[in-house]
Amino acid sequence: MPYRVCFVCTGNICRSPMAESVFRARVAEAGLDGLVEVDSAGTDGWHEGDGADPRTVSVLRTNGYETGHAARRFRTDWFSRLDLVIALDAGHLRALRRLAPTPADAGKVRLLRSYDTTAGTGTGLDTGADLDVPDPYYGGMDGFEQCLEMVEAASLGLLASVREQVEGRAA
Repeated sequence: MPYRVCFVCTGNICRSPMAESVFRARVAEAGLDGLVEVDSAGTDGWHEGDGADPRTVSVLRTNGYETGHAARRFRTDWFSRLDLVIALDAGHLRALRRLAPTPADAGKVRLLRSYDTTAGTGTGLDTGADLDVPDPYYGGMDGFEQCLEMVEAASLGLLASVREQVEGRAA
C-alpha cells in the first residue's frame, strides 16, 4: 500500500498544486514512484474543476515541472486513506485539524515549511519561525516564484521524512 501525501491550500489553484508538482518530481527522482502517492486539494471549493492558476503553471513549466491539475475540495473522509496532510499555511493547518475526525487524523496534519531546515526545525513539527507559504494569488509573478522557492526548499526535508516512513513500512 503506497504512502499517501496530500497538499492543501485554500482554493487548490496556486500553492498546493505547486507543492504537489514539485514533490511528485522529488518522489520520482528518489525512485519512490509507486511507493508514494501525491495529490492536492483546497480547504474551500471555490475553484473545483478548474486548472491551476496560469501563473502557477508558468512558474512550474519554466522550472521543468509537470503541470496537469484540476482543483478539488478536501473531504473529511480522506483522512482514513492519507498518511500525511500538508498545510501550506497556519490557517489551513487549523482548518484541517478541525476537520479531522480523530486525534490521530489531526496528528497527520503538518505545515510544509516545518520541513525546511532553513525556515523551521526541519522535523515536520509545527514550531519555529513563521512557517506560512504566502498566498501569491493577489500579487505578481514574483510571489509565485517565491512560493516555488519555499516549496522546493521544504520538499527536501519532507522527502527525507517520507522516505524514512516508507522504508519503515518495508522493514
